[in-house]
Amino acid sequence: MPTETGKRDVVLVVDDSPETLSFLTGTLKEAGITVLVALDGQSALAVIERIVPDVVLLDAVMPEMDGFETCRRLKRAPNVAHVPVIFMTGLSDTENIVKGFEAGGVDYVTKPIVIGELMARMRVHLANARLAQSVRLALDTAGRFLLATTAAGLVRWYSPQAGRLFGSAFPAFESDRADGKEFRLPRGIVPWLESLDRGNNRAATARFLLEAGDRRLSLSYLGKIGADEYLLRLTESEGPDDDQLLRQSLGLTAREAEVLVWIARGKSNRNISEILGISSRTVDKHLEQIYAKLGVENRVLAAALAVRVLGSRA
Repeated sequence: MPTETGKRDVVLVVDDSPETLSFLTGTLKEAGITVLVALDGQSALAVIERIVPDVVLLDAVMPEMDGFETCRRLKRAPNVAHVPVIFMTGLSDTENIVKGFEAGGVDYVTKPIVIGELMARMRVHLANARLAQSVRLALDTAGRFLLATTAAGLVRWYSPQAGRLFGSAFPAFESDRADGKEFRLPRGIVPWLESLDRGNNRAATARFLLEAGDRRLSLSYLGKIGADEYLLRLTESEGPDDDQLLRQSLGLTAREAEVLVWIARGKSNRNISEILGISSRTVDKHLEQIYAKLGVENRVLAAALAVRVLGSRA
């Protein structure tokens, strides 16, 4: 499959079966594809140190290092983290299919391989990968502090600016990157990302805070860009967040401060209920406590006081 520029696609086939290798090598070459071959996981890792393929066809069941572990290690290599991995397997049960996706695969085909189906899947994933790579390159050159992470908190990609900010705040990030290891965000991000998957409006509008000594970084959700890839914006907080400032200044609980922030932003009780994932009745109860603590009689006066406190921030 030559590209629009005339460049031939490069496919790395990883399989310990001579029959499968012979079949795929001959068929793919006839389609105008450059084929690289590896008989096991270690050989595949050695290949990608020299050549970056456009797609990897990976056998799930191999001796010593199986396809799942091979895929995980491939995804740790920055130069091929974006390359789509398609599993080839006779294991069609749900558990192994899920295992393949969790390892970083984008798709799977069952053996015996139907070449027409395989070629169709490859075309789709090649197009998606090239589009995603183009977007990443554009973001890199735009000077944005962006990164992509999996639902488990593994950082898959980051712009140079985000990498520098992470590196200055987290020594572990620099050491892991130097060792070619994956960098995992703090555990607390996992339930936050799970909330995004469930369509929780509060998670999508809130920020996830990262404490690094006296440094305070925050992540904002921008969107989902893959089956297991979330695009986030990284910023450094110069001062307390709105809810933290209200909590400190007005003697409110964490939840009361969150409610008051949204009151100050003009949201109705129903909106706040949806954003925070609580009932309208609970919002009413929090408002009663807020009015009592602030010595005001209604939401207009409470909002005005909150705006005054937030506006006083230097």
